[in-house]
Amino acid sequence: MACTILLLQGGGALGAYQCGAAEALAEAGEAPDWVAGISIGAINAAILAGNAPDRRMTALRTFWERITARQLWAENVSGWLAPRWLNLCSAATIVQTGAPGFFVPRWPSAAMRLPGTPGARSFYDTAPLRETLLELVDFDLLNDGPMRISVGAVNVESGNMTWFDSADMRLTVDHIMASGALPPGFPAVEIDGAHYWDGGMVSNTPLQYVLDVQDGSDDLTIWQVDLWSARGQLPDSVWASESREKDIRFSSRTRMVTDMMRERHAMHQAARRLARRLPEAMRDDPDLRNLMNGERDPHIAIAHLIYRQLPTENGTKDFEFSRRSMEGHWQAGARDTQRTLGHADWQRRGQGQEMIEVFDLSDPDSHSGHGAASQGLAVPEGSSHVATQPLH
Repeated sequence: MACTILLLQGGGALGAYQCGAAEALAEAGEAPDWVAGISIGAINAAILAGNAPDRRMTALRTFWERITARQLWAENVSGWLAPRWLNLCSAATIVQTGAPGFFVPRWPSAAMRLPGTPGARSFYDTAPLRETLLELVDFDLLNDGPMRISVGAVNVESGNMTWFDSADMRLTVDHIMASGALPPGFPAVEIDGAHYWDGGMVSNTPLQYVLDVQDGSDDLTIWQVDLWSARGQLPDSVWASESREKDIRFSSRTRMVTDMMRERHAMHQAARRLARRLPEAMRDDPDLRNLMNGERDPHIAIAHLIYRQLPTENGTKDFEFSRRSMEGHWQAGARDTQRTLGHADWQRRGQGQEMIEVFDLSDPDSHSGHGAASQGLAVPEGSSHVATQPLH
């Protein structure tokens, strides 16, 4: 049995890229069984899980068109204002006015309020997001429907990452908002007496969580949709440095996580070989069975989709909520997903002995390992080889 999982990073305005990916998967009949997200990825995940299949893309489109409605003025000046400056002006407008249906600036500003008073902990009020989510997400369907959902947040006082998972508990609008409560812009969200901030502060990609909690019996097809690229050029200005710093800070650590999974698989395989050499009476030892982790490890195929920043984008790209940029991000996500779905390497996945395969096939101009199946990342059953090829 196979399980399809969609992983959605945090990245603010760049999250429209995830919508394009989800749309392409739906059109290809590859709707996920499980969606896990952080920050804007949690919001997109909630809309997907909280709507019937025929309503999902309409609800996503409604959300993204609503939060970019204030930036329609940009269409009237795009012909004479350079794209880079247009992006800066759009981002500046968002800082000053907020995004409809998402957040609004506090007045007076939090900086002018006494510590501990209402509104002193964040520059923006996210009450509009609560109303939008309650309108667009059926939380009964989100909790009881066929699609599992997991969202990550950080406990403000302990600093620990916390995962809210519909397989273990009933999720509410507060759990979704907590995952996207990035300070000092947005306020912490209280849940059962504890306060939570944006999960991206600790880990911006759900990959490790999903691999840790999956039961080991199902083969996994994972679509990891990243909004920040770990690879990039040396910045040539402070403005480029700001953008590059965000890329590094919020990018996924896919290589580290897949290396850990290979080491686990190697340990499981060693335990199974040991069990075959032991007397039958000793093969049911609980510690040995735990080390074996069942009779087989799942085959894991990861399609890694990574948004590539345009030359006209800068450090404001995650809060530049213009309609023009949103449409561009959405189209890029759909295009990259379609390219991966149609790639021969992806279509041949699982045909060899490799137990873990990672593919980055969405960039047609990249080199081996970054536009083709990542060679050296696949580990045959019985092998303890740890790959050394670089990966995002």
